[in-house]
Order: sequence, then C-alpha cells, then structure tokens
Amino acid sequence: MSVERRLDRVIDRFLDSGRVTGAVVLAYQHGEPIFRRAAGFADREAGMPVKFDTIFRLASVTKPIVAATALAMIDRGLMALSDRVADHLPWFRPKTKDGKVADITIHQLLTHTSGLVYDLALELLPADRAITCGLLNTDLDYAGNFSRHNAVQLAFAPGTQWAYSFATDILGAVIANVQGASLEEAVVTYIAGPLGMADSRFHVTDVARLAVPYADSHPVPVRMTDPYFAAEDTGWTMGFSPSRIFNPKAFQSGGAGMAGTADDILIFLEALRVGGKGVLTPETIQAGFSNRIGELVTDPGCKFGYFGAVVEDSHAAMTPQSPGTIRWGGVYGHNWFIDPARGLTVLNMTNNAVEGCMGEFPNRIVEAVYGV
Repeated sequence: MSVERRLDRVIDRFLDSGRVTGAVVLAYQHGEPIFRRAAGFADREAGMPVKFDTIFRLASVTKPIVAATALAMIDRGLMALSDRVADHLPWFRPKTKDGKVADITIHQLLTHTSGLVYDLALELLPADRAITCGLLNTDLDYAGNFSRHNAVQLAFAPGTQWAYSFATDILGAVIANVQGASLEEAVVTYIAGPLGMADSRFHVTDVARLAVPYADSHPVPVRMTDPYFAAEDTGWTMGFSPSRIFNPKAFQSGGAGMAGTADDILIFLEALRVGGKGVLTPETIQAGFSNRIGELVTDPGCKFGYFGAVVEDSHAAMTPQSPGTIRWGGVYGHNWFIDPARGLTVLNMTNNAVEGCMGEFPNRIVEAVYGV
C-alpha cells in the first residue's frame, strides 16, 4: 500500500470517528511533497472546511521558531549561549531551594534545564501572584508576569535536570530586550521574514482563516470555551484562552503564543533540515539537532537539542523514526518531526487539543509514513 493510501486511511478514520475535527497533514521527502491533504472542519458548527491556508494557534510549535530566532541572534554575535539571563532581564531573579538567586543561562532556557517547569498551580494562584505560562489570557507584560516567579522556588538547580517548561517565554523576553523591539519583530526579522512565513505571527493575520479550537471529549471533541479547563476525567490538566491571541496587552509568549499555517511551519522545518537556508549557520543547525543535555534524563530513547527532542535509540523510543530525528508538537493539536537520515519532514496540524499533539492520531501518522 502506498504512503498516500496509508495516510488517507488514518485521516479518514479519525475524521469519521470525530476524534479529529480538522487537519492539515504534510509529508515531504528530500524537499518534495509525498503527501498533502487538508480535511475536516476549521469550524465544525459553521461547516467551514479546513484548507491549506487555515491558520492555527501554534501553542508549542512556537518554541522552535523562537529558539531559531535566538540562535540566529547568537550567530550574529548579539548574545551568547553562556549569557546569564539576569544580565538581560534584571527583574527576573528566581531562587533555588537554598534561597540563592539562580544563574540561569540562555543555553539552559533553550534546553529546558533552567529549573522552570510548567505547573498549572502557578496559574491558579491568587490574582496578584498568578503566573501565566503562555496559554491563558493576561494583561501583564513579561516583567509584570514573570517577576512573580522570584517568590517561587525553582524546581531544581539550573543544569541539574531536564523538565519541559515555560523557559522559552523567558527566552522571548531576552530576545525582545536584546532586539530593542517586540518578540514578533525579532522573529520576523531573523526567521519568518527571510523564509517567507507570511502568517507566522503573534497576532492573527486573517481572522476569517482562523480555526476554532476543540478539546478532547466524548463522544466528540467540544468547542473550547474561554477560558477552557479540561475536565478531571480527561487525565490531563491545562488551561486555554483561545482569545489570548487577540489581546495586544498580553506578553508575546515565546513558548505558546504564535499562530500560523501548516505551509509556514513546513517551510521552517525544511529550512532546518537543509542546514539553515541562510537564516542559521549549518554549524548551529548541527548543534541544535544533537544532544545538548548530556546525561540528563528525558523520555526513553531521547535527548533534547535546541529545537525539540532528539531520537537517539529508536527501539527504546518505540518509534520507526531514525536516530537523529528531531520531533515535538503543540498542545492545541500539532505534531512534527524531521528525520534527516531519510530526508523526511512531516507535520500534522489539527484543531484538537490534545489528540492532535500527543494522542493516537500523530502516532498513526508516523506509522503510516514509515509503513509499519
């Protein structure tokens, strides 16, 4: 059976079951499309179909774009991996468990080894102490929001553990400070503009093309309210504010705040695959695609680079993806990977949290690509 037929069958099964509302799936090999399909609904209730130019809230697909922006600025000598974050952001001085102000570096922000962690409890603190981690709405700027973490101990001393976190939000604040402009301006200057990613912004370029977000539920996903918190029986806890993208007062979340199209993200991922395409040096790409956390523990068979997880042992990672594959996703419903050994760049974007990100759907997409 061809890769096209295998992927069509997966997409049809999830659309027919209702577990996925709308999706764009793109698979390229050696820079050539081997599969492209837009299917389902961007707005189920209005009957609006998903198209290739549908705009999705990117959630953590924002992270590799912001990481690439930081690395592009490092390539140009504007900052360094070894820079202390406090030297750029004097207002950000979180402490370790012994009460000492932590020396967090840019490298540690990029690799999620800073001691920061995603924790819904931070967002549910009293209003004058709550810390928004990029998905819930806020009228606070970077300093107003994240300076509150100075009163919250880090989960661990920087550099001693790996934990997925809102570190890329702090990285975004550093980028904006160094650039002397907004994070969006820096992203457009160094990455989105040169690559022609026309819709990848911290605002919605065309509201008429924006997909409605849905959340996993039974028997079918539910249209998100604002805010939306998953029910206790779903097995995951997270808060969403779909309207955040329209709030100009909210800090531009480097970890979760962008919107864009699948084709924009494919352009970006392909630029990484081929060595930077002029926006990053090949040496920086090589570093970003390799283990940057040493012996620290993440998921089985994987380490972490600068753009996402790095598969080191395919068997331990329980994946057909080759060693050296980098991969990650976005909780609003997206998953991507680059397999340099096979020349593959594959992306699924849905409007389904969390099925499209870490449910069965992306796993079946991977299996269909590899024919396993």
